[in-house]
Amino acid sequence: MPRLDVPSEQPDAPVPLTSLAPGCAGVVERVDDRDDPIARRLLDLGFVPPTEVRVLRRAPLGDPVAYEVRGSRLCLRQSEAKLIWVRPLGAREA
Repeated sequence: MPRLDVPSEQPDAPVPLTSLAPGCAGVVERVDDRDDPIARRLLDLGFVPPTEVRVLRRAPLGDPVAYEVRGSRLCLRQSEAKLIWVRPLGAREA
């Protein structure tokens, strides 16, 4: 089972998308700094609440990371993905 890099005390608390390991999924809660052009583009690409996002794989050096959102596969840099906050889905939900 894929691991989350989040404390176990609050498994339903929103975490940055960068915290999810490959194979994990989450539901978008918010995108920070909505006035930033990058954040606006993320919203345009479909990272809007309550969209489900799945982490597909990481590049060998860890950046960028491939995600699946609304049936599309997208690669984001860590600096972009950290603007997206998700509620991790449990193993049964993902």
